[in-house]
Amino acid sequence: MVNIHERIHVETHADENGQSVSIIGGADGPTSIIIAGKLGGKSAASYTSITMEEAKEAFENDGSYVILDVRRPDEYAKGHIPGAVNIANEDIRDEEPAELPDKEQIIYVYCRSGRRSKEAAAALAALGYKNIIECGGILDWTGIIQAG
Repeated sequence: MVNIHERIHVETHADENGQSVSIIGGADGPTSIIIAGKLGGKSAASYTSITMEEAKEAFENDGSYVILDVRRPDEYAKGHIPGAVNIANEDIRDEEPAELPDKEQIIYVYCRSGRRSKEAAAALAALGYKNIIECGGILDWTGIIQAG
């Protein structure tokens, strides 16, 4: 991956008892925050977080990727990033979405403000998707917005 995607990296590791630890690292090196919690026995999963401005730059320079809008369909219809696919966060749970058949594909995930995109990115990573990039909310998007 390009360095722009390495700004924030989140990894979740679970032990055999379902206890988990999330490690959040920044681009500035050894600084990490460790958050302990319980995953319910799910395997290790990770995704990368970048800003919407960094995502916009990546959209202009990168080649093959999917932009995933995880807001509700009514929110998506009011305006979305051009070319984005809509799968509501609530629909990403235990089964791989049919719209995302390639687990190696780079997938940029966004929502309205950034909360649902983080939930969806974690869920996709837990389903085995390898190149998940969470980029916050459309509220921070400065590019063209497409209605419909």
